[in-house]
Amino acid sequence: MSTPAPNAKRRLTAPAARARKGGVPLVMVTAYSATMARLVDPAVDMILVGDSLAMVEHGMPSTLGAGLDLMIAHGKAVVSASETAMVVVDLPFGAYESGPADAFRAAARVMAEAGCDAVKLEGGTHMAETIRFLSDRGVPVVAHIGLTPQAVNALGGFRSQGHDDAAREKILADARAVAEAGAFAVVVEGVVAPLGKAITEAIDIPTIGIGASAECDGQVLVLEDLLGLTPRAPRFVKRYAELGQAVSQAVGAYADEVRARTFPGEEHTYKPRG
Repeated sequence: MSTPAPNAKRRLTAPAARARKGGVPLVMVTAYSATMARLVDPAVDMILVGDSLAMVEHGMPSTLGAGLDLMIAHGKAVVSASETAMVVVDLPFGAYESGPADAFRAAARVMAEAGCDAVKLEGGTHMAETIRFLSDRGVPVVAHIGLTPQAVNALGGFRSQGHDDAAREKILADARAVAEAGAFAVVVEGVVAPLGKAITEAIDIPTIGIGASAECDGQVLVLEDLLGLTPRAPRFVKRYAELGQAVSQAVGAYADEVRARTFPGEEHTYKPRG
């Protein structure tokens, strides 16, 4: 077996990510294309190819329309354009809930065909058996608890979670269950801040917050939200840029020049040879 070059770039691994518990926070963003993956890769630790692509990229009303083939296609694009960030791909709705064996078949396809480093699945206590099954067979798993978008219909919408004692205890139990089952990290979404902190203190794997708490071991946001490319964003999003306005202005300027026949200019056209 050949020895890697001394300066060869290596992706963050599941054991290395888990070892960041309580240390330097993990930085995760979503990306669904080679272009975006290439841009974010140097700055982040983890890229999530989330099933949110159904809404962000394909205009669907929820994440439920993202099928396995779609997730694999986007995952492959992201893997091809990134070098050091760990690439995590969501298992889509319907691909894993029926049992561990079906989940393994779906995860095996995603990892083999997309070439990603890990998969993510939603659910707490009731998914512990599946997480254990996958982990025991060499599939690194990121769990996802709290507000779980694939359960949007059962939850009655995209609503924050953990507002009463019973809800808080259930989500804490979910966190403990996925950690004990072998997940190497857990996304905690849309929970009240004290609960996000309590979960982080209660388990020995990194928590990656999205609308949870600054006390989590990392954070994740949808890239288009933080760049200002979406018309609306949840309360927990901070806009770090307003690229949507810049895109509209640039395309508007292009359209004006085309209609005025000032583009293309002479410098943009080819001259005959000889």
